Amino acid sequence: MHELVVAQLAARAGWKRHYRHFEECSNTVSLPRLSDRNSPSLILEKLLTIDMSPQTDLKEVADSEIKEWHFHIYFHKWNADEHQAALELRDAVLRLRRDGAFVAVPLFRVNTDPIGPHPVGSYEIWCPSESFASVYSYLCLNRGDLSVLIHPLTREQRKDHEIRQTWLGSSFQLNLSMSPVNSVDLPLQYPSLKLGYSALPSKISLEERKRIGSQVERVLRDEKEAAKAPSD
Repeated sequence: MHELVVAQLAARAGWKRHYRHFEECSNTVSLPRLSDRNSPSLILEKLLTIDMSPQTDLKEVADSEIKEWHFHIYFHKWNADEHQAALELRDAVLRLRRDGAFVAVPLFRVNTDPIGPHPVGSYEIWCPSESFASVYSYLCLNRGDLSVLIHPLTREQRKDHEIRQTWLGSSFQLNLSMSPVNSVDLPLQYPSLKLGYSALPSKISLEERKRIGSQVERVLRDEKEAAKAPSD
């Protein structure tokens, strides 16, 4: 399907613009360099070899798992009720972290004005994968009318904000014009907690994962509503 879409786009006069978008959104780093010497046919030949199917290799999936996340709470500073609600939510997160509900780390500052890609007032909450479900659940139930931007932390910073992000509540248009596309270093935070990317490597081997998977399949065998995994 993606081959047909790319072919149709590249056949038009704006093929270079569409190529750049495809380059940013693809999961490969082996795309040809875009220049006036690259004809649409050469670009297409390379693009049509790209495998865009979901990854199913167990080792690749385990090694590439996202371990840290940002939740950005948005508010308009001129809306007193919204501003106050955002500050109360931040205080609640801090209290619950103190009491052991989850691990979540709001940044020390609250931005009342737009900053970076964020078009309105906001503040950041860092969350490791170990607490992601708990923090997501809490914000789902307690954000009120506030919008929350959720994005992963990887080396591909532009993708994290542009095609991997999600929202609780209404979405906002992000300003990514000055955002870096990639970073050399993994953007891990708070390594002293030894969570997320700073956690010790998993002791579960690939063989153990497969045994656990087989056990799950056996348990689900008699569940009529559960889809069955492929046998190959």
